Amino acid sequence: MTSRTPGVAYSITVRSAYPNEPGMLGKITSAIGEAGGSAQAVDVVQTSKGEMVRDFTVNTSGHDHALSVVEAIKGVEKVKVRSVSDQTFLLHVGGKIEMESRVTVASRDDMSKAYTPGVGRVCMAINEDPDAVWALTGKGHTVAVVSDGSAVLGLGDIGAAASLPVMEGKALLFKEFGGVDAWPVVLDTKDTEEIIRTVKAIAPGFGGINLEDIAAPRCFEIEERLRSELDIPVFHDDQHGTAVVVLAGLINALKIVNKRPRDLRVVLAGVGAAGTACTNILHTYGVKNIIGFDRSGALNQSRDYGDNSMKQLFADSTNPENFNGTLAEGLIGADMLLGLAGPSLVTSDDVSKMADDAIVFALSNPDPEIWPEEVPVNVRVMATGRTDYPNQVNNSLCFPGLFRGVLDVRASTINDDMKIAAAEAIAGVIPDSHISEDFIIPSVFDKNVAKRVARSVARKAQVTGVARRRRRRGDEVYAAFRTQS
Repeated sequence: MTSRTPGVAYSITVRSAYPNEPGMLGKITSAIGEAGGSAQAVDVVQTSKGEMVRDFTVNTSGHDHALSVVEAIKGVEKVKVRSVSDQTFLLHVGGKIEMESRVTVASRDDMSKAYTPGVGRVCMAINEDPDAVWALTGKGHTVAVVSDGSAVLGLGDIGAAASLPVMEGKALLFKEFGGVDAWPVVLDTKDTEEIIRTVKAIAPGFGGINLEDIAAPRCFEIEERLRSELDIPVFHDDQHGTAVVVLAGLINALKIVNKRPRDLRVVLAGVGAAGTACTNILHTYGVKNIIGFDRSGALNQSRDYGDNSMKQLFADSTNPENFNGTLAEGLIGADMLLGLAGPSLVTSDDVSKMADDAIVFALSNPDPEIWPEEVPVNVRVMATGRTDYPNQVNNSLCFPGLFRGVLDVRASTINDDMKIAAAEAIAGVIPDSHISEDFIIPSVFDKNVAKRVARSVARKAQVTGVARRRRRRGDEVYAAFRTQS
C-alpha cells in the first residue's frame, strides 16, 4: 500500500515528560521519525534539574497513524506521555466564527442612533423605498450558507448539526478571502419543499444564497426553483464552484499538453451534482466528447434510467460515440480523467492506458480516485482536492470572489457567462511563463484571485444585463434619506 504524506490536518501535539539527561530529545525525535511522523515543532513547557517537559507537534497521515506515533513516543524508555491534543479539534473549540459590530455603541447618543428611537426612521425609509435596504443594512455584503447536511464532503448524510463545522468554515473563507459576511444556516429537514420555503422566507436578509452539501438529485430542483423564485443570486457551490475551478485548472493544463478543448476525450467518474455541473461548463467551453460513468458503467442512450431524469438528460447530451463499457475500458486512449466519485476508484494500470500527456483530476475528498504517488508516467498533469499536494482544485478560489462580484453590482442571478469569466480569471492569475505541471492553479492565499474574480464576474454581470447597481453608494444613501422629506 502506498504510504501517505503526513499533513497538518492530522497534526497532534504530544506533551511528554522525561529525565533531563543528554540524548533524550534525540531518542524521542528518532522514534517519531521511525514511526513515519513529521516533527514540526518542539517546545519547552517546563524544565528542572531532574525533569524536562516538552510539547512535540507532529504531522501524521491519519487517525491510526497518529495513535502509532504516540505509542512510539511512549515506547522510548523513561518517557511519560502526559497528554495528546489534536490541533484540528483545538481550532474548532468554540466555533470558528463570531459576529462583530461595525459601529461603536459607547454612549446614549450612539444607542439612540443605532437602535431606538433613531432606527425607526431607517425602517420607514426601507418601507417606503425597498431598494434602500441594500444601502442601509448589511444585506449587500451578506450571504446565507444553507445546508441540510445530506452530502457533506466525503462523509455523506451526517445531518444538519454535524455539517455545521463545514458551514462555519465556509463562512470563514467568505470573510477572509472575499470580505463577504456569511452566516451558516443548517436546516433539520431533507424535504425539498420545506427547504425551498425556508430559504425563501429568510432571503430578505441576505444578498445571496450559497447552497452547500445538499445531496443530488434534490439539489438540482432546490437550486432551480430558488433561482427562478428569488431576485438574488443562488449558487450551489458543490456544483458550480467545483465546475469553475475545474475549468480554470483545465485552461492552464491544456497550455502544458498543447491540446484543444474540442479535441479532448474526457472520462468523468461520478455523475452527481458536481459531475453534471462540470460537464455543462466544459461543454460550454468547447469540450464535446465527455463520457460519464456511474456504478453501472458508461451513461449512454442505450441504458434505461427509469425515473432518473437527470441521468437521462446527461446521457442524451454526452457520449457522442455511445460508448458502452466499464470505467477502466473507457480510460483507454482518454485525454482526461475527471474523478468526482470516490477513493481508489482506478488503478495505475487503468490510467497507464490513457493517452500520452494525460490529465488526471482526482478530486474525491479526502481520499482521491487515485493518489499522485500512483499515477504512471503518461500522466503529465495531476490535480487533487487536497491541500497537501500540488494543484489543489479548491472551491475557495471561486466562491469568495464570485459573490463579492455579484454583490458589488447587485446581480440578480449568476449565469454561465459569469461562471466562465470566473474560471478564466482564476486561470489568468498565473502568468503563462509560470505555468508548470505542478502549478496550473493559483494558491487560495493569493490575494489577487478573489479580486480578479470579483472584477471579471461584476463586469460580465453588467455586460449580460443582470447587474442592478449603477449608482454610487453615496447616491443611494442620499436617495434613502430623501424618502423622509
